[in-house]
Amino acid sequence: MNSINKTARMAGFLYLIYMVTHIISDVWRDSFIVLGDAAATANNIMAHEKLFTIATVGDLLAAALFFLAAWALYVLLKPVNKNLALLFLLLNLGGVAIQCSSDLFLFAIQLLMNGPDYLNVFQVDQLQSLAMFFLDLREKGFTVAQLFYGAWLFPLGYLVYKSGFLPKILGIVLMVHCITWLSTFFQSFFFPGFTAITYVSWPLGFIAEFGLTLWLLVMGAKEQKPA
Repeated sequence: MNSINKTARMAGFLYLIYMVTHIISDVWRDSFIVLGDAAATANNIMAHEKLFTIATVGDLLAAALFFLAAWALYVLLKPVNKNLALLFLLLNLGGVAIQCSSDLFLFAIQLLMNGPDYLNVFQVDQLQSLAMFFLDLREKGFTVAQLFYGAWLFPLGYLVYKSGFLPKILGIVLMVHCITWLSTFFQSFFFPGFTAITYVSWPLGFIAEFGLTLWLLVMGAKEQKPA
């Protein structure tokens, strides 16, 4: 197997492991949350504290895998345009940094629930409300990361389109997905009640990113000069 194929398949493998880890961690963590009920949410977390920790660490691991996948894509696509490849790598890194910083709020929840002595000045219901606040704050931080996760898709899609060794249609879909994902980001802050855009962006995102992952993993890339 030639070097470009190895790099392509490595990128696809890392992207796939990232997606699986991210989905499992998200579903696992969300299973503890009872919307609008701080007490029930706090009790769920305390009853399954180890599982909540595993889900949090899994989210951090997913972020690291996402950056490694972006690095493999950078190696694969930098012969096409090194500056644009570096741009999407840095945008991905920005999103990863914000996501990991936001996960600190999940560890803060566990500190609140474990009740160190200096927290005795708070009542139980106050600690539960603070835990719910940190959950909401973490979600806001993760939403902020989507600005970078959306923006990185355009230079990535453009380089896929121009590469000559990956399908042009995947590049087009990735660039369109950039627009819809950024629209979802702005909608979440300015028009939180208008969720119709997600009916387009989420399915398109699955097609774009899973399609690229599957192609890289199964088909690899042909050894040829970039267009």
